[in-house]
Amino acid sequence: MSIKLRRALLAALAFVAAYTGGWAYFAPENWYANFPGFGRSWLPQLGPYNMHLAMDDGAMFLAMAVLSLFAIRYAHNMLVVQITACTWLVFNVLHLTFHMRHLSVYNTMDKILNVVALGLLVLITVALFAKQPEGEVMRAEPREPSLDSTSGDR
Repeated sequence: MSIKLRRALLAALAFVAAYTGGWAYFAPENWYANFPGFGRSWLPQLGPYNMHLAMDDGAMFLAMAVLSLFAIRYAHNMLVVQITACTWLVFNVLHLTFHMRHLSVYNTMDKILNVVALGLLVLITVALFAKQPEGEVMRAEPREPSLDSTSGDR
């Protein structure tokens, strides 16, 4: 997988995390009543509103956005990408599993949208484990010049 594609997949995850996390953290009651937006609502069917849990969910998603943005910056480093992908994979598989077990609370369209959206996030995450092209090497980011006074540049 090219670095460009890797960055695009990470950007998709970062967008989902920032969208969900920002909304849940900064407007938890509105998020609970209206998520995912676009005239749909998926959370009230699953239990009563809890501000603490909504804001914790938002904080977790915002942390995942930061991790994803960091991975975009270091997308040439497969270790960084795979750690990010592993973290997302744990969340996305568990999240999809929960919703698959609770589809009965939704109408047909929302069932389909839940499975497609959450399944797509799992597929995006799995794709991040794809091998690099032959010519691409796993490396660390080149070091920037040090401001250390021991560098001899006085």
